[in-house]
Amino acid sequence: MLKKSIVWYLVFAMFVIAMVPHVEAGFIPSNAMNIDETRKVSDLDKIQKFLETKLVSQRLEDLGFSSLEVKERLSLLSDHQLHNYAQQLDTLKVGGDGLEAVIGVLIIIILVIVILHLTGHKVIVQ
Repeated sequence: MLKKSIVWYLVFAMFVIAMVPHVEAGFIPSNAMNIDETRKVSDLDKIQKFLETKLVSQRLEDLGFSSLEVKERLSLLSDHQLHNYAQQLDTLKVGGDGLEAVIGVLIIIILVIVILHLTGHKVIVQ
């Protein structure tokens, strides 16, 4: 009995050990992570143009931020944060897509019709 339980324990342990993924890692030199100066300037220009739009500047003023405070806070960001924000501005949709809302409404309507059909009620559209 003891041998059988030890064998099963070893089989289970080998199974668990075999499931561990093989991962390789290495060091990245610090200069590979730096963003060049032209990229930084273009990212900063893109963010400043976005912040200067009428809608965004009005919203910032409503929240109590002056243009000087915004520029000061923008100067405190690191190169990587500036680059990330500039990339996110490229994917930003101003008015939203609206497709998700239409799909959601259609799914809800279909579910209501299916539930009504399954419960024996009839849907009559005139």
